Amino acid sequence: MPELNMPRLSDTMEEGTIGRWLKQAGDQVEKGEILVEIETDKATMELESYDNGVLQKILVQEGETVAIGTPIAIVGDGAVEAAPADTAPP
Repeated sequence: MPELNMPRLSDTMEEGTIGRWLKQAGDQVEKGEILVEIETDKATMELESYDNGVLQKILVQEGETVAIGTPIAIVGDGAVEAAPADTAPP
């Protein structure tokens, strides 16, 4: 599953604070749709989804500050992984 990392939103930015998640885990997202507001040293910016899929998991909660490049969420295709079938005879 692709990780969504804290981006560099300005030249002077070294870390960002999650201001508000606009989507929740389990929500369908489309490429270009705004997922989260990130507070930087200069402004509050919106981060768009890079892919279509499902917001699988939020890794950084609102109010938490993390360094650039830190995974903040996981966006996947929404498919549930099936357990392998048991092919051994009973």
